[in-house]
Amino acid sequence: MSADSALLSTPDTFTADAAKSAAETTTAAAAAAESSANNSPPTKKRKVTNSTTTDSVGIESNTTGSNNYQPNGTSMASNGGSNGSAVNGSAAANGSGGIDESLYSRQLFVLGKEAMEKMQKSNILISGMKGLGIEIAKNVILGGVKSVTIHDQGKVEISDLSSQFYLTEADIGKNRAEACFQKASELNTYVNMRMETGELSESLIKEHSVVVLTNSSLEEQRRVNAITHEAGIGFIVADVRGLYAQVFNDFGPSFTVVDVDGNQPLSAMVASVSKEEKGVVTCLDENRHGFETGDFVKFSEVKGMTEVNDKEFEVKVTGPYTFSIGDTSAFSDYVSGGVATQVKKPKVISFKSLEESMKEPEFVMTDFAKFDSPAKLHTCYQTLHGYIAKHGKTPAPWSTADAQAFIAVGKEMFPEAVASEADEAYLKQFANICQGDVNPMCAALGGIIGQEVMKASSGKFSPIYQWMYFDALECLPEDKSSLTEDNCKPIGSRYDGQIAVFGKDFQDKIGAQKYFVVGAGAIGCELLKNFALIGLGCGGGNVSVTDMDMIERSNLNRQFLFRSWDIQKYKSQTAVKAVKAMNPSANYTSMELRVGAETENVFNDKFFNNLDGVANALDNIEARTYMDRRCVYYNKPLLESGTLGTKGNTQVVIPKLTESYSSSQDPPEKSIPICTLKNFPNAIEHTLQWARDVFEGQFTQAPLTAAQYIEDESFKDKTLSLPGAQPVETLETVKRLLISERPSDFKDCVAWARLTWQELFHNQIAQLLHNFPPDQVTSSGSPFWSGPKKCPKPLDFSTEDQLHMDFVDAAANLLAEVYGIEKNRNRADIVNILSMVNVPQFVPKSGVKIAVTDNEAQQMNEQASSDSNTLDKLLADIKSPADFRAEKLRITPLEFEKDDDSNQHIDFIVACSNLRATNYSIPPADRLKSKGIAGRIIPAIATTTSMVAGLVTLELYKLVQGHQNIEVYKNGFANLALPFITFSEPIRAPKMKFYEIEWTLWDRFEVNSHKEDGTEMTLKDFIDYFDKEHKLEITMLSQGVSMLYSFFMQKAKREERMTMALSEVVETVSKKGIDSHVEALVLELCCNDTEGEDVEVPYVKYNLPPSRTSQK
Repeated sequence: MSADSALLSTPDTFTADAAKSAAETTTAAAAAAESSANNSPPTKKRKVTNSTTTDSVGIESNTTGSNNYQPNGTSMASNGGSNGSAVNGSAAANGSGGIDESLYSRQLFVLGKEAMEKMQKSNILISGMKGLGIEIAKNVILGGVKSVTIHDQGKVEISDLSSQFYLTEADIGKNRAEACFQKASELNTYVNMRMETGELSESLIKEHSVVVLTNSSLEEQRRVNAITHEAGIGFIVADVRGLYAQVFNDFGPSFTVVDVDGNQPLSAMVASVSKEEKGVVTCLDENRHGFETGDFVKFSEVKGMTEVNDKEFEVKVTGPYTFSIGDTSAFSDYVSGGVATQVKKPKVISFKSLEESMKEPEFVMTDFAKFDSPAKLHTCYQTLHGYIAKHGKTPAPWSTADAQAFIAVGKEMFPEAVASEADEAYLKQFANICQGDVNPMCAALGGIIGQEVMKASSGKFSPIYQWMYFDALECLPEDKSSLTEDNCKPIGSRYDGQIAVFGKDFQDKIGAQKYFVVGAGAIGCELLKNFALIGLGCGGGNVSVTDMDMIERSNLNRQFLFRSWDIQKYKSQTAVKAVKAMNPSANYTSMELRVGAETENVFNDKFFNNLDGVANALDNIEARTYMDRRCVYYNKPLLESGTLGTKGNTQVVIPKLTESYSSSQDPPEKSIPICTLKNFPNAIEHTLQWARDVFEGQFTQAPLTAAQYIEDESFKDKTLSLPGAQPVETLETVKRLLISERPSDFKDCVAWARLTWQELFHNQIAQLLHNFPPDQVTSSGSPFWSGPKKCPKPLDFSTEDQLHMDFVDAAANLLAEVYGIEKNRNRADIVNILSMVNVPQFVPKSGVKIAVTDNEAQQMNEQASSDSNTLDKLLADIKSPADFRAEKLRITPLEFEKDDDSNQHIDFIVACSNLRATNYSIPPADRLKSKGIAGRIIPAIATTTSMVAGLVTLELYKLVQGHQNIEVYKNGFANLALPFITFSEPIRAPKMKFYEIEWTLWDRFEVNSHKEDGTEMTLKDFIDYFDKEHKLEITMLSQGVSMLYSFFMQKAKREERMTMALSEVVETVSKKGIDSHVEALVLELCCNDTEGEDVEVPYVKYNLPPSRTSQK
């Protein structure tokens, strides 16, 4: 279109009617809302560039990833001795330049800006740089505090490499803090890093807001806590001894928790409020209100009983849809409307000092099946400190003499607690393995403590009060006869810490394992690190990892194996390179393939049959269930895990024992009704989904349709064959983009954006109010605009309104990008163009039908049809594809990308949503919240990931041990915000039965296709085989979606197939050959027993003839 036609008053080209057509097409995308409104993350895209990248402080880094590391900062005077100190950081460190949302976006959705801002002012001291200390430091550094000081006075020993991933054999003899300082500093250049190698002096302690002690003596803990408790400094003791863990918190005598659980405040729409001494609020029966007695709520938008608005009331729950708020008898009569929103109250906690708390400990339970374990472990740990003080060392692994000496110390210190043989046996087991140092325990506890540090720094979430103990004794073998002092003694190996617990024979066994890790994201990075440190596949075995994604900047906050110079590299390649640096013996290979039917030629029978197990590290249900089916088919164990913010879960799937991952699934996300999105939104989630649909419709789907018209010669025929009104709608979209709305320059783009604004936020609302005036009543006499229906108001455009201009700016530039027109972000230029745009006055139309319910909308869609005259006119109006190609017209659909703040995608959605919210008097959302909801971002934080990966690796120990007792395995669930950690026994695979034969999902019929004469069995042979061998009459037989045989099939077709080889039947029915890599077919049966009754039976694994696979 010409600039004149857009900017002046010519009504027959680009006018409000064209904008209305555009708006109708984009808003029609809401019809897919029921499937698009879920929270599953979209598939990540791959992008490849050869440019240099910028690290988190704006420094260009060569993408070759060289290790030319130069420590930032200067040398400092030693703290308490000749040992030096060093610092790392930058002028753009946390606390001085705001929050880098491109880096911390996923974590921001967990913690929120306020908590992050507090963390960026916190200085953390972590003492002890063995495995647990570095795990805590890693998570805290990634979290983005102001500074981290790592401290250790000890020197690196070979056994430290069992769990400390930043130490190498070349570091042996060096100070631990010095040896790992450089690599720890690279985790997050926003965090000032410092190391200390001298004594922990009082002055040093008081420079920090949180102090964490690991691998410390009880004497040191008492000394440091005496300083921190009085000074109000957060104090945490964390310790891992073999398969045991200990946590102690003291955040001072008056610590304020600003948000106890991190959940979004609940809200409920009010249906009525009674006027009585115990006023009862009744909510709309669409959803339960979710409040609990003792909660506080604040009301808004209540009409009539306005006295309750903006005031807080304590709740007493009287039912799922009702609650009382106290005396309302003096208030006005309730008329309509209102929202009750939960008010989250801060909680003040008084912590006891270490000395005081040791006498009367309060425990957080981690395993309710071990109710008495915390008290026993409390005794064990104090006994350990007593033993070390007396003997100058920890008990030697599995030493009978040292264990007896340990028991003697326990009896002396705690005669009442060590009073039975069972008590002595518990102490003995502790003594046997407490010298051990195993990575998964450090990883799991490192995640938990990392979160506690963040709680102490920010007041966000409830801290552990005050003691927490955990053990994973189930990882030990059932037969412990091989666990002797000789088999478990140090041998000068990097695995000595693990050998101390499990013995050398187990180390050989774990080194020979062959595993497949699917995914190299956050959990994948943690798993690969854990696997390399424990030696999985590092002694004759191997680990394969696949991930098709590239590294993005937002990954760096959790996926700790990656650095800023790795952006745009493959995750799997980079992760494998990183873990090989941690353990050079790691026989790990990377692939960049998606798991699915399209890659079964690679991940084939040979690949899976060679595996000992699979570990999933995936972010979508589809891939998880696919891998679950593969593991069931090949009878391989599966380690499954996932996170959502501070929540994490683990599941172990064991062949022949447990149900599979797919056996139980979460209920689907509740979808937003289409009519709610289109006309009756009442929450910001509704306006954001609507805005996302507008974006997809206008800048993705419509341009894609127009581009297909130009490029695809068969587009016209395909379109005309569509049902209902789709042919007309599709061609109207083509005409709109290629003729009526086609811009010739940026001025036309601005004009289009302005008229689209008018249509969306004024005209459509005015038409809605014309159909349903504010005083409209229903057939029953009730107000139409009541309950969830909020009465809207049209908006009037103003260039002085920032939000209005945000929409026009983003919309105009996005349209320009679609058509390859040069963009212009200059607001003054845009305002100048807007002054020339003619906006016709809107006149409501009569006879326009607006659907009030989804059923009405569905009926309207079903009744719509394509008129042949309209189609002919549209086809005549649109030039041929060849004409457009001759013009070299190129239309580029935009693919929504939430993490690129320069592309204006989120700019458009935020403006579009908040304008819609203004229409309906819905509180607007800021950019961060809008990005999270519209982008369907899954909240994520490194602490939960670390914990989950640690717990999964503990289950791996059990699989390698070969445990067949289901009771020793643990499925885990945790919410670090509460904190809540619990375990359950995996659910057994349900048993089914035909005749007297029991079977589970792990069972199948295995049939070899070749007969004794070497030929393949026919379909008749196959049916006869089941009749003869299993007394089953096959009534239907299928392979995938292909029906190979059924009792109701036409006789001639059935008889023809009966004489064909079964693989030939499959190829004939499916109309495609069997791929050469396929060694067996999966066949599904419907059968009758001898009495003619339907029976449920396993599937069939039909092994194809060897000659066939070898020939191909």
